[in-house]
Amino acid sequence: MTGNLPDKPRRKRAAWAAPVSAGLAAAAASVLAASLEWDIPPVAKVGVTLAAALLVGVTTWATTETKPRRRAPVEPGALPPDQWPPVPEHFTGRADSLAALREVFAARRRSTALSPPLVVSVYGRGGVGKSALVTRFGQEVANWFPDGRLYADLRGGVDAPVRPDEVLIGFLRGLGVRLATDPGGLDELRTLWLTWTKGRRILIGLDNAHDAAQVKPLIPAEPGCAVLVTSRAPLFLDGTHDTRLGVFTEAHGVELLARLAGGGRVVDDLESAKKIVRLCDHLPLAINICGGRLATREQWTLREMAGRLADERRRLDQLQVANGVDKSVRASVQLSYDDCTGIQRRLLRLLSALPAPDVPGWVAGELLDISGLDGADQLEALIDAQLAECSGTDQTGTMRYRLHDLVRVFAAELAGQDEEERRRSAVERVLHGYRRRAEEAAQNRWPQDWSKGGRRASAEGQLGAGDWLNAERLTLLGMINLAAQLRLWELTWGLTRAFCSLCHSLRAYWADWAAVADIGCEAARRTGDRRALAIALLDSAAVRGGMGLRDRALREAERALEIFGELGETWWAARAMRTIGMTLFSDGHLDRAQDYLIGAITAFKGEDDLWWMARTQRNLAEMRMAERRPEEARELLEDALDIFERAGNRYSEAQTLRAYGEVLAAQARGDRRAGDHRAAAALFTKAGLSLDRAAEMFRQRGELWEEARCLRAAGEVGDPAGGARELGYVRRAEEIFVALGDSWGVARNAVSAGRALARLGRIEESEHELRRAVHGFQELEDRWWMARSLRYLGEAHLDGGGHGAAVEPLEQAREIYRSLGNEAGMRRTLELLRQARP
Repeated sequence: MTGNLPDKPRRKRAAWAAPVSAGLAAAAASVLAASLEWDIPPVAKVGVTLAAALLVGVTTWATTETKPRRRAPVEPGALPPDQWPPVPEHFTGRADSLAALREVFAARRRSTALSPPLVVSVYGRGGVGKSALVTRFGQEVANWFPDGRLYADLRGGVDAPVRPDEVLIGFLRGLGVRLATDPGGLDELRTLWLTWTKGRRILIGLDNAHDAAQVKPLIPAEPGCAVLVTSRAPLFLDGTHDTRLGVFTEAHGVELLARLAGGGRVVDDLESAKKIVRLCDHLPLAINICGGRLATREQWTLREMAGRLADERRRLDQLQVANGVDKSVRASVQLSYDDCTGIQRRLLRLLSALPAPDVPGWVAGELLDISGLDGADQLEALIDAQLAECSGTDQTGTMRYRLHDLVRVFAAELAGQDEEERRRSAVERVLHGYRRRAEEAAQNRWPQDWSKGGRRASAEGQLGAGDWLNAERLTLLGMINLAAQLRLWELTWGLTRAFCSLCHSLRAYWADWAAVADIGCEAARRTGDRRALAIALLDSAAVRGGMGLRDRALREAERALEIFGELGETWWAARAMRTIGMTLFSDGHLDRAQDYLIGAITAFKGEDDLWWMARTQRNLAEMRMAERRPEEARELLEDALDIFERAGNRYSEAQTLRAYGEVLAAQARGDRRAGDHRAAAALFTKAGLSLDRAAEMFRQRGELWEEARCLRAAGEVGDPAGGARELGYVRRAEEIFVALGDSWGVARNAVSAGRALARLGRIEESEHELRRAVHGFQELEDRWWMARSLRYLGEAHLDGGGHGAAVEPLEQAREIYRSLGNEAGMRRTLELLRQARP
């Protein structure tokens, strides 16, 4: 936009035979709709029909591009996102509306003035064809938006429209953003959205909007982007181009019917065709369904179809408004429902019981207790009947299906036709199917979370599990809540366990993770299964600790440890000990933390679980680093690294290499302070190699968050010969943390930036970064890292010769350490205070 859009591509001439043939049938119906009423001889009528057919065929030949443009080979994942749905096969008319849209877009392209992104709102009654129009136009201008097309159904016609934050999460993931930690609320997500759309040209489709409040947060600031919105009522968005879409003319209604039912049948009984259009209230959806029924019922005449609609008793029931549902849409649904087989009707009713935006094909098989392929065939039949639609393929390549919103309401009204026990059994089969698939994905992503030792996870399996959760998250959340509503507590617990495991391994969807963890605890209590309760408490402790709610995390982990001890579950007890130790470590209670971590290492060794033993050793090594005991940390990490390398666990190996690089850097700094510059230089080199290798391993796997941690660590090495390079690493890491919405990571990275600047002698800039870190940790209520940031600020002033300026932050750090009972932090801070007060 604003001159950024490329010129509209020229169309190539296509082969003439197919377009002209298609034009003959369509033009015949369209022209006859009017010409047959003219008072001219029959021969002239035939001439008019043939001339119109030839004109449409020639126009189609001149404007259709049959040979798709060949794409250059691209690397996997390099293509821009394209979520745009396909154009309906029998898209008809709307020439004026399309021309108006072209003019709006062309005017913006010609404009050179600075302007906001183009937003076009198309509103009108339900079933009028708003979505089809926007889909058609979006395909036409696809080449104008080289950075991709994003599309979301906002479900504004139902009681629970999709929230803007849910849409933003989907869009950001579509753009390749890996939200490894909770990105926060709507404001934080919008900030990410503005960041990731900056400098890009993206077409955004927002279908079925409820109101302006649902749409405004989804509009980017980038002038090169454009937004197409559909809604039933006007949205009154500032600065938008609003277009009201009306129903079909009679001619276009007849043309659509001819395309679906066959031009010959319409020519044979034009009066009945025009009557059907009138009885359908000229509404495209209703006409579409009528044409579909006629196409599959060759023995039916148009007169018979018109007669069915002419029955006033049926028409009032089917076409009039009832409970706010548009009369024509409801009539269309009823007509299609009447034409379905018994099994298709039952499937429609059962699908309405599932609180899911869309489902894969296997769900239909479970509902009907038939094979997945047969179930998918029945879904396709519902699509043919215009009662369902394909919502596209998800990240895993699976086709997904959904009911139209009003069709779902209609089907729910008929739920009483199914026996309650039979209906419940069908829903339970679906819930069990989701549990099996969720557990499989969770075990592929993090097998060590499920059993002692755990099988080795493949990179392909781990990535596939992440894609599965991204595709199924909203549906899985709906299934968890449905299971709880049905009081299927054991099944509910199983679903929550898998969901929590996936979120834990991905460090994603924190708000959903926390809510599901609560449901899991409640479900476990209802079952009376104390082992399940302890596991659920441990899952809850993990998410609470990650969110900074360490008091609650500690209580839940301690309760879990108590239950596991009573049950004799030694492996799970070791995991609870590790969780307690890490919670205490994160809260600055290092002395207490080490007891639990050492106890967990001993217990895992006794269980012969080398993976968990090595992981806990790495955690203990990180704590030893915080205590300034790098030699002990190095020994622990070398043992852990050997275990992970022999097991072929590349992910854990890379994590350990990062920690190992940090230890080598700490030892190098110690040697340099002791005057052994040669040994220090060798260790600095080794540290850099270890961190580079870890970063590259994560980069190859697409693990942005872990890559950023490696970059941050590389910026903290402290090599005097690489100060500027290290600051560059820190800046790159911050870009990733900001893009991922990791507020804790941003604050932690500010500490690294402040220390890197201090080593370069840029004290004022260093103070700014460290103050930023203090403020960030204060907002996150992370008092231990507040104290460390203040201590580093005091060190920076001391290194720069500002002894007086160092006192205040050091005294603040001392008070925080005292309140935390952190003796190691207190000792280090007191040493610095003595230097500041000679």
